[in-house]
Amino acid sequence: MERLCAAVITDLEEAITSDIDSYHGKYTYIYRLVENADKRLSLLFDGHSRSRAPLQLTLFRSEGLVENDELEGMSDELLNATKPDH
Repeated sequence: MERLCAAVITDLEEAITSDIDSYHGKYTYIYRLVENADKRLSLLFDGHSRSRAPLQLTLFRSEGLVENDELEGMSDELLNATKPDH
């Protein structure tokens, strides 16, 4: 979760310093960034269950939120099934 939040904060910092002409335009853009980030957080972290674990691990991996060394000890079958390009 910390990695995703850090990425969102980076996106927000870029939005705040962007060249968007109006405050309303900047606000709308930032609002959408937060709204999308909230949906991503919910999809990734809400409702953990054994049946959803492969999907959530695939999403973690596709978002770059898990390091290879953190996957050590998992079966080759699970790792292959959760590759982001799979």
